[in-house]
Amino acid sequence: MSVPHPRMRSRVHALLALGASAAAPTLLAPTSAHAATSATSATSVTKTVAAGETWEVTETTRLGLLVVEEGALLTAPEGYILTLTVNGVETGSALESTYGVTTVIVPGTYRGNVVVTPTVEHLETFAGYTFHLRQGVYVGSAGVVTENSVLSAVRGGRLTDAYARGVSLTSTAQVFNGFYVADGASYTLEDLRVAFDGNGRCDFASYGAAVTGAGEGTRLVVDGACIDTQGVVRSALIARDGADVVVKNSRIRALNGVLPDDYVPAGGANMLTVPWRLGLTGNIRATNVIGTNTKATYINSAVSSEQWGVLSTDSVSNSRLTTINSTVTITGDSGYGTYADGKSQQDLFLGTDFDVATWVAISTGSPVVFGDSTQEAVSALNTELELGLTDAELAAIEPRSCVLTSRGFGVMWHSGDGGSVTIGGGTRFSTAETMFLDKAVQMAITVDGSQGAQLQAGNGVLVQIMETDNPGSLNGVYTEPTGDATRDTAFDTTAEHTADATASFTDIALQGDFYNAMRTGKNLVVSLDGSRLDGVISASASRHAVTTISSAEWEQLSHVTNTPQPAINNGVIVKLGAGSVWTVTGTSYLTRLAVDAAAEVRAVDGGTLTLTVDGTVTALTPGTAYAGALVLAVG
Repeated sequence: MSVPHPRMRSRVHALLALGASAAAPTLLAPTSAHAATSATSATSVTKTVAAGETWEVTETTRLGLLVVEEGALLTAPEGYILTLTVNGVETGSALESTYGVTTVIVPGTYRGNVVVTPTVEHLETFAGYTFHLRQGVYVGSAGVVTENSVLSAVRGGRLTDAYARGVSLTSTAQVFNGFYVADGASYTLEDLRVAFDGNGRCDFASYGAAVTGAGEGTRLVVDGACIDTQGVVRSALIARDGADVVVKNSRIRALNGVLPDDYVPAGGANMLTVPWRLGLTGNIRATNVIGTNTKATYINSAVSSEQWGVLSTDSVSNSRLTTINSTVTITGDSGYGTYADGKSQQDLFLGTDFDVATWVAISTGSPVVFGDSTQEAVSALNTELELGLTDAELAAIEPRSCVLTSRGFGVMWHSGDGGSVTIGGGTRFSTAETMFLDKAVQMAITVDGSQGAQLQAGNGVLVQIMETDNPGSLNGVYTEPTGDATRDTAFDTTAEHTADATASFTDIALQGDFYNAMRTGKNLVVSLDGSRLDGVISASASRHAVTTISSAEWEQLSHVTNTPQPAINNGVIVKLGAGSVWTVTGTSYLTRLAVDAAAEVRAVDGGTLTLTVDGTVTALTPGTAYAGALVLAVG
């Protein structure tokens, strides 16, 4: 890290000395009273930067009035970047362009306790871009790094090298960070208040995030915080690159911003909106977990986003995302609760309520688990994740079950290596649309209803397997295939394959249908053990309501209807274990059926059920397995 410019070093130290005291030698920022005194002493100092003039700010400068005319320029020495605060509020900074990597002070009249602070640039790189970060407080291994901190933006409370208590940060400008804790630091934020209103730039690089914990060995505890952000990719909290972040008793809320007029949807470092190919809209995801060995845990906290997403993991490996007795909410009309990306070790949700618009969860490979916050489970996590919860805190965590509510779908698998979802305890899962939707990738569903878990799909479809309707690019167009699929003679529709989609249910009563509408080789394997199902399980052909889908029709994605039909490359294997009863409510086309001697297959409402195997009517006998072109018809 660079050292301060010689002309600004003494000024920075003088600013810190305003808040110093013998009783608390580690106090780094002025209290509210000290800030008021400083404002009074600055009221008579004015500065005008005229059109065509350049003012190089080499040291922290206090003014009562700053006028920046159109065509004027404020600069800092090489390796430094400027931040302007007025009455403790960061303001006046804007990106140099929509896709810019640094900021400028915009023309205007700034009156009050005006502080212009040059700080050492904090550089973060992503996808070939190097972003120039500014933050209220940068915390390193030895504590607060003053050369990288805009301390005039820190109001009230106490700021020390080990913790901040009762402080607040407010920003009305762009891409200003709040707390950035890194370099192996151990730090606690107590009763933090953050209010940021203005666009961010790249949440992959934490550019504009309210709170960030970054780097191997870094541990950040956030307790009793209220964090509000509004703006394009103006994230509330990011854990990254091996950090361990624990959030307790906090409220986090993120709202959309206004996209620049010249923004064109893009990926990577220029991704300011959710990819429409997920069937979503919005430009803010409240939180993110990034990188390798990163951990983020939310306990007794409420986290919400207007659109896009609430709890995201992105480009991760061996990460952990955990919630205990928390709420996860999409307040707008589009968005997911959690995105399990890459090779996360586990995304675990205990006793957590989800209320979302489109997806409870999206997975591209990570295992997702929903269960109860029992004392045993929470205590085990306290040890495993080194959460640091005291005996009193553990005792105060009331055992709860997850309540998962979606105004759209449940869980989607759409790319990568798929992944798994496990549901247990007393989890209550309800959706308006299809509950489990797999777009042509390997996936596994495991549901244990022995403790009262319940599933309810509003459209009557519990599991849908289909070809992907992802057009493959931001400017792509999905076109519905026509005609029947061509049989792949090398693919066995009666056998189980590693790349298949599997759904296993134990001790649960289910109502709903299962469809495999794949055109290429992938089987659906459904296992029932001690469970009851009223519904159809069948190979099918699926259709969207439109024949082509571009970005203008993004809301059509994932919405399909099914026509049951004989399997081509989309085998359906059903295994009924002891104590299971499948009540067939409509014609079902299978490729393999195994019925335990203590299981039953029957027709709905006392009707008759006919089994044909390769066109031959065959007796349906418990304790028997059947393979081939199977049809279960209700008469």
